[in-house]
Amino acid sequence: MHNRIISITFAKQMYNTMNTTVQQTPKKATAFRLNADLLERLKMLAKKDNRSLNNYVENVLMSVAYNEPNETTKAAIKDAKENKNLEDFDLEAFKKYVASM
Repeated sequence: MHNRIISITFAKQMYNTMNTTVQQTPKKATAFRLNADLLERLKMLAKKDNRSLNNYVENVLMSVAYNEPNETTKAAIKDAKENKNLEDFDLEAFKKYVASM
């Protein structure tokens, strides 16, 4: 439960940081050419999230542009790609852990 509270707090801080950045920066109109299937998928995801297409795409781009992993995560990603320091994962134990939350 404690991890869940930390995650929610962190998410709120990230949202507030990104929201402040967006509010302080003037917006500029631009145009992109997108694959028709991608555009339809984005529209569907925006509608599912109760957002305008513009707002949805802007939020997706903000999360990509401003969400850089820390050094520990970068090192873990590098190790995983190189098959170093890997540990066995007990899926059943993980399922029990999730169920206990």
